[in-house]
Amino acid sequence: MRDTNSLNRVILIGRLGQKPELRVLAQQERSVARFSLATNERVFNRNSNETSDRTEWHKIVVWGKLAEFCEKYLDKGRQVVVEGKLRTRSWQDRDGNKRTTTEVEALNIVLLGGRREGAAEAEPYPAEAPGTSDFPAADEPSTSGEGEDEVPF
Repeated sequence: MRDTNSLNRVILIGRLGQKPELRVLAQQERSVARFSLATNERVFNRNSNETSDRTEWHKIVVWGKLAEFCEKYLDKGRQVVVEGKLRTRSWQDRDGNKRTTTEVEALNIVLLGGRREGAAEAEPYPAEAPGTSDFPAADEPSTSGEGEDEVPF
């Protein structure tokens, strides 16, 4: 039974901690990229009348063509908007201990900042939900002779 009064949605605005790491899963013939995203929050301490910044790190996982886009256009320090959902997965480590991790499965990524940060103006890139097929050709990055710093939209 599906609960219609629930929602699993995450929206983050932050900066990449490192360039995305891209892998191709041979069995599924799918790309997956992983990176960390830092978000900052300013906290005010009433006792000392001082403010401080608190940084939270988020694990991001991206699938399919969006993963390939991330590997090509995202770099350390780049500011982005990530929209997605929380996913928790479990596995066993080398010692046989059960481990779990919670990640944000990105469904849409928007580049922020100007060209001086190394990419085009903020443009959303349509996401590929897990298990879906290819996008129409108009949504795929072109391989024409455009400059490397251009996002082909």
